[in-house]
Amino acid sequence: MIASVRGVVTAIAPDSAVIEVGGVGLQLQCAPGTLAGLKSGAEARLAASLVVREDSLTLYGFADDDEKHLFELLQTASGVGPRLAQAVLAVHSPETVRRALSGGDLATLTRVPGIGKKGAERMVLELRDKIGPMALVDQHGGVLDGAWQDQVRQGVLALGWSAAQADQAVAAVAETIDGEVPPVPQLLRQAIRLLGKTR
Repeated sequence: MIASVRGVVTAIAPDSAVIEVGGVGLQLQCAPGTLAGLKSGAEARLAASLVVREDSLTLYGFADDDEKHLFELLQTASGVGPRLAQAVLAVHSPETVRRALSGGDLATLTRVPGIGKKGAERMVLELRDKIGPMALVDQHGGVLDGAWQDQVRQGVLALGWSAAQADQAVAAVAETIDGEVPPVPQLLRQAIRLLGKTR
């Protein structure tokens, strides 16, 4: 299995790049963001994933290992092949994809050409538990505990509010947090108070 490729970039096309490794030019299918970081004639390292089909061997290249792992994870969802997985990463950053899957954000997922509402719902259903707890990064690079949003949302849904109301409450609570994140039960009480005012 080819895990990564390092060599001189000899050609860049709209959807792929050729990297010469030990005298052999390897063509890697890449998303636009990955291609933007490459320069013809310069050395580059790309994380790689080899997709084997009956009639082809296709090498996909990524700027880092995180993108590669997410590319491979996306393909474990039914109906998602390598081209669609790459399209997801062409439209969204890995962090955005993980947040969308973790939070059931169908609107973000359906922005990807080829993913409809049903496909997005299936991806969330099949991949949400595989993503793991989210760590959200704020604008200053600090990491916030991102698990609370999903826990509060689930708590609100369990009490009979709609998904739209739950999302609205989580967003409203998030705006009140400045600094350290309070315990989830406290955040849930706050969400319920906010929703109580809107009923």
